[in-house]
Amino acid sequence: MKMRHISMTPFGRQPVTAGLLATRALAEAPAPDLAPDKWAVLHDLTAARADFGISDRDLAVLAALLSFHPGKTLDDDDKLIVFPSNASLSDRAHGMAESTLRRHLAALVRAGLILRRDSPNGKRYATRDLSGALDRAFGFDLRPLLTRAAEITEAAQQARHAELARRRLRENAVILLRDAVKLIQWGREQFAANWDALSDACVLLQRALRRKLDAGKLQELAGEAREILERVKTILAPETKKMSGSDSENERHHQSSDKDNHESEPCEEKQNERSEHIAKDPPIPLGLVLKATPDILDYAPDGIQSWRDLVATANFVHPMLGISPDAWRQAQEVMGPKVAAVTLACILQRADVILRPGGYLRSLTGKAEGAGFSPGPMVMALLRAENRLAA
Repeated sequence: MKMRHISMTPFGRQPVTAGLLATRALAEAPAPDLAPDKWAVLHDLTAARADFGISDRDLAVLAALLSFHPGKTLDDDDKLIVFPSNASLSDRAHGMAESTLRRHLAALVRAGLILRRDSPNGKRYATRDLSGALDRAFGFDLRPLLTRAAEITEAAQQARHAELARRRLRENAVILLRDAVKLIQWGREQFAANWDALSDACVLLQRALRRKLDAGKLQELAGEAREILERVKTILAPETKKMSGSDSENERHHQSSDKDNHESEPCEEKQNERSEHIAKDPPIPLGLVLKATPDILDYAPDGIQSWRDLVATANFVHPMLGISPDAWRQAQEVMGPKVAAVTLACILQRADVILRPGGYLRSLTGKAEGAGFSPGPMVMALLRAENRLAA
């Protein structure tokens, strides 16, 4: 008779319950043809722990129990019953108190993952026959892990798919909210609108996203973030169109012109007035610039993580566009290196329609000398064009 049948009822005053009998029936079910790796079962059970109603501390105790099982696979033999003392089990559970151990062992039994095989006196031990071979063991039976291995694996796969879907929903909500926040920041610096209400709505969503949320709630938050972003785009659209109109006309002029418009060097007084403005970052976030002008990234093997990286890449790219060193130097002096880099990235993105990039840049530099130029409308126009293509 196999040792797993030696005890069917719990020791002491613990009653027999329907759940206990159901678990024992599962334990007596036929074993799968292929013995599963015990640590793979534990790994899957970690992913599916919510489905089985157990905690990470319960799993720590189960891992300690599995460490007393010899071998790597859960073979259908007498070795599935382990009988460590409380002291040994506590030691392998990183010093967990015995009262805490008992609580987590009871949780594993209730979940139908292990069985108690109690001795007549409730102690855990093994006996041997006259030849010295092990013939009986009293302790914890791991056979439910063997018979339920396929169920555990399937639950783990479903849990991992659900977690991946939840993570993607969260990423989508975060990206939508980030775009809304940064566009609000840029719009606030460009013209007056009801930015405070939109900003407050973003703050509330950011607070909500700090919590661990289920897929349904994340889907709801993503919808709210998308709605805020659309409202921001609606506010920005007429203003950016108005601001970019003159730039478009200037661009068309340079597509048909054969003569670059050379502007004089700015006087020292104007340069001094402009120096503080040049030192600052452009009013539009770097992330939006790169989203609008992805072609510039082709010339940055290590990526563009900062304004300094963008400036360095622009310094490398300008000769390829036929922009002379003199035109590029003048643009950097008048606009500032960062704004000039943003402008060049926009020109590169539309290189297929701007026939004379050098002349176009000189014209924009002339506008910047009179404080009549910002690269923001160019960036927003590219973003709108990208959105139309995506739609």
